[in-house]
Amino acid sequence: MASEKHKELAQYIKEVHANLRKSAAKVGPNNAWMLHTKNEEVLLTYANYMQELATTYWEENSANESSLASSRIEWSVKLCTYYFVNKEYIKYRERDIAISKKLDLTLNFVDLFQDPLVLLDVGSCYNPFRAYKLFHVLAVDLCPANDYVQKCDILQVNIANETIVHDNTVMQLKKESFHIITFCFLLEYIPSSELRIKACENAYKLLKPEGILIINTPDSKHVGANSKLMKCWQYTLACLGFTRIKYEKLTHMHCMGFRKALHKDVAVRWATIHRKADTEFAMNIPQDYIKREQKSWQSADLKLCSEDFKDLPFYDL
Repeated sequence: MASEKHKELAQYIKEVHANLRKSAAKVGPNNAWMLHTKNEEVLLTYANYMQELATTYWEENSANESSLASSRIEWSVKLCTYYFVNKEYIKYRERDIAISKKLDLTLNFVDLFQDPLVLLDVGSCYNPFRAYKLFHVLAVDLCPANDYVQKCDILQVNIANETIVHDNTVMQLKKESFHIITFCFLLEYIPSSELRIKACENAYKLLKPEGILIINTPDSKHVGANSKLMKCWQYTLACLGFTRIKYEKLTHMHCMGFRKALHKDVAVRWATIHRKADTEFAMNIPQDYIKREQKSWQSADLKLCSEDFKDLPFYDL
């Protein structure tokens, strides 16, 4: 059972998320995000609370979970091992090549596996992936909780021909330089579908061809409750050039792995073929559908956040 301190920390996190969405409704998502990134007091408190929750409460509880994929870290490492070390990417490459021939596309590629794999962990908080020799990690967050993490806003960072870091702040990231990018409980933090899509567009620019984007998003409901939203995410990411290679609904979250196709049109073809009438180009979350004109909007927003956070032992962003 959660302690009072645990509840206090989690409540603060939920309120930050809800207040950001409230601000977005008032001044627009872009303005709300810019104001949020300048609120150093809130960002620092958020980072410190997240690190304490992850390392003091949820990490301890995660060790007691029976599922082998009980944490996003374990799930991500397992996927990367399957895809890169076991060379499963070759199977997906062959599929891309077969589709490209039908589309009369010219493909260029090189063998992906290198040791270590270059990983960009976005919204990292305290850089848990540094414990794995498989990875060379660049961990970034709006407000780092320790010196293992660099300051960076994935929505605003410049993407060009080299990575530039100055005084623990990422000034620029090199395009197509990462094998893996992780968004763990990041996209639902971002206050609009358009900005979430922008984050994924930037991930596409930063990934090497055939690299993978790992997304974890909270959901304590049964697997079918938000399946329509997840199908829209899959469709939207396909339109951006990603094909889904792994999906698993755990008790408290969706875990997804997306591959940057060898050519964007390969993924777009999938999106075109599989689109249904009710499939939107959008990356919405349940909170987006709360009517802000209702007086009870904030309690409804916090209720949804509470459902997402409920008993979440492995929430280690």
